[in-house]
Amino acid sequence: MNSDQNKIRNFCIIAHIDHGKSTLADRLLELTGTVSKREMREQMLDTMDLERERGITIKLQPVRMEYKDYTLNLIDTPGHVDFAYEVSRSLAAVEGALLLVDASQGVQAQTIGNLYFALEQNLTVIPVVNKIDLPNARVEDAKAELVKLLGCAPEEVLLASGKTGAGVPEIIQAVIARIPPPAGRASAPARALIFDSTYDEFQGVIAYVRMVDGALRRGEQVETIATRAQGIALEVGSFRPQRVTRDSLQTGEIGYIVTGLKDIDEVRVGDTIAPHGSAASGVAPLPGYKEVRPMVYAGIFPKSADLYEKLRECMGKLKLNDAALMFEPERSPALGFGFRCGLLGLLHLEIVSERLRREYDIPVVTTTPSVAYRVTQTDGATSVIKSPSDLPNPTKIAKIEEPWVRVDVVVPEAFLGGVMRLAGEKHGIYKNTEYLSADSAGRRAILHYDMPLAMILVDFYDRLKSASSGYGSFSYEFLDYREADVVRLDIYVAEEIVEALATIVYSDAAADSGRKIASLLKETLSRQMFEVKIQAAVGGKIVASERLSAMRKDVTGYLYGGDVTRKRKLLEKQKKGKKKMMARGRVEIPPEAYLAVLKRK
Repeated sequence: MNSDQNKIRNFCIIAHIDHGKSTLADRLLELTGTVSKREMREQMLDTMDLERERGITIKLQPVRMEYKDYTLNLIDTPGHVDFAYEVSRSLAAVEGALLLVDASQGVQAQTIGNLYFALEQNLTVIPVVNKIDLPNARVEDAKAELVKLLGCAPEEVLLASGKTGAGVPEIIQAVIARIPPPAGRASAPARALIFDSTYDEFQGVIAYVRMVDGALRRGEQVETIATRAQGIALEVGSFRPQRVTRDSLQTGEIGYIVTGLKDIDEVRVGDTIAPHGSAASGVAPLPGYKEVRPMVYAGIFPKSADLYEKLRECMGKLKLNDAALMFEPERSPALGFGFRCGLLGLLHLEIVSERLRREYDIPVVTTTPSVAYRVTQTDGATSVIKSPSDLPNPTKIAKIEEPWVRVDVVVPEAFLGGVMRLAGEKHGIYKNTEYLSADSAGRRAILHYDMPLAMILVDFYDRLKSASSGYGSFSYEFLDYREADVVRLDIYVAEEIVEALATIVYSDAAADSGRKIASLLKETLSRQMFEVKIQAAVGGKIVASERLSAMRKDVTGYLYGGDVTRKRKLLEKQKKGKKKMMARGRVEIPPEAYLAVLKRK
């Protein structure tokens, strides 16, 4: 190891959502002088408007700080469970992590999930109790929970406030003292791990890298070892937090490489960038990332058919920046051409839709999300069903299996009963309960359940918050596939099937789901000149029905006096016209209706 590497510390901040990661990062930038007071703003590392509006981090963001004679490379990470893949990628590029806990809320579900990620990577974890300035801060309780969780000494837990800056100098000292420097080989051929990437219209793909061995210089010919794509390092540099050009990236450093490559599929997250000819000369690729497994599938369609090609191009660019997004072309009779997308959860779907609208000016319609079911047919063939419309004829199905997840729910002891009832309703299988603090007053528990993924998709988070008066939190990870008793629920509007509204539901809940969807559509759809039937059916059998009454036009209003038979004649004619329209009429389903069904509670 050379002397330069001894002065480098690579670390990230991990925590549950809203525990103050981005605010603490702001104070670190200020204290190290990376950003001047004049340029400083809140959530400095949250570069997307969407992040700033929602107050959450969606994308990991690296930054290089200089402190005394040390170089500190920080990666700020998201906290929401849907973006856990961003966290796991960040951890592979660093040697240590600050584990943040809100002093008023204590250890939460995603705190534990992110800690598991860090321990899997053998990182040095520095526990920090943040927001100690809050009037309702439970500093000692939060500290005791961290000690119990990590098995560390109480004096190892740091106390800080990202808002006031208290304890931030001590955090920097701990990063320097406790986190080991990189251990790359400076004299070896250059190898850089791609942990993120983005696309620029003029510069092509820009890879965010961690230099593991050797050095890469500006103007050097490079290649990716897995895809064998060849390019030139048109520019190399670091983040402060904007991109700053440098002559080279040295062993152990974190920075970026402008590859000049225009094909976004050639630069994959987890691949290795090395000098030209490295693959042929046998340079070993770095261990990449395990392939991300999409948890939820939904259709994304352009509102206007002529935007399809633009949507295809933009989905490719979005995938480059969001490695957890998967997509393949799909055609719907109702919505035309679009894409079936694999995502990590409902928030992920919402963010992708919003980014398409804001960053690429493409308004989209999203269909009802579904998990991926594994279907075994009577002839022994198996397939993964990503859309309800792909489900084979029931007579050909031997069994259907659904994904199950391991769910960790962190909740105060007083709310255990309500949360356990909710988990039981959601087909959860209870495993065990652990207690975070030994304190009898107000102690908190971690409930461990196995649960079908479909059960936590739509309203589990909202109902958990209600059952725990806002104090509960949960995280989950994929477990396995298990047999399920599910059927396809079709929706008919004006006696025409609406494929985009089809869902896969449990057999015993089909009628209830059908009633909810029919009722929502009745509230959302516009009234027509004829009566509209809204029906939910399983295998052709109607299980729920609603009627949207016709708009009434006064066809006799202009008559004045005369025989009553004139009125009857006109009303009879109107009746026949409505009957004809009811038989032939079509109803256009607006995007709001799809969204109402998507977000049904």
